[in-house]
Amino acid sequence: MIYLLEDDSSIRELVTYTLNSVGLEATGFETPADFWKAMAKQRPNLVLLDIMLPEEDGISILKKLRRSAATEKIPVMMITAKGTEYDKVLGLDSGADDYLAKPFGMMEMLARVRALLRRFPEEQQPVAYNIRGLYLCPAKHIIRAEGKDVTLTYKEYEILCLLAENRGVVFTRQQLLNKIWGYDFDGENRTVDVHINTLRQKLGPCASVIETVRGIGYKIGEEE
Repeated sequence: MIYLLEDDSSIRELVTYTLNSVGLEATGFETPADFWKAMAKQRPNLVLLDIMLPEEDGISILKKLRRSAATEKIPVMMITAKGTEYDKVLGLDSGADDYLAKPFGMMEMLARVRALLRRFPEEQQPVAYNIRGLYLCPAKHIIRAEGKDVTLTYKEYEILCLLAENRGVVFTRQQLLNKIWGYDFDGENRTVDVHINTLRQKLGPCASVIETVRGIGYKIGEEE
């Protein structure tokens, strides 16, 4: 995934269209607020970053990316109308990996993007979910509600992971019994409800992420 933060809609649409047309998945953002919201959900493999932006300039955003352990290694290409040597040096000294001055051709942009992706091959990062204050990283077995660690039983943890990994999908009680306890489970029918209730209690302020679909079962919704 490539993120482009560019407030000029014509440039943003052309660059993202070009990248997507050659098989490089890309998403464009008009404002830093939209960009940071997306960063909280998914880390990109490359960031294309304009300098002159509303709300917050590109150099400030670049410095924040480099200060965070979670984003410090993401390659960043500055894309800006500023083409003086001073501006290039400022961007590179702040942590940019490449610099492309406007106006630029799409072929040159593609060549530079591909070169950066070769220099910084994608690392397999553990999948993590950020859902309305709830942070869940199944691979590391980390659950946090509003920043506080949560301890779950194994079954509670399996239920939470299943719902998070299938956001928007409603699971019936029988489906949850089959998937979590197994098809040969012969316990009580209220087992799922009991586990959901204790799971919600342990999640505290994030309990509402697990939604009850009346007459059917449970889900974690897609909306933020």
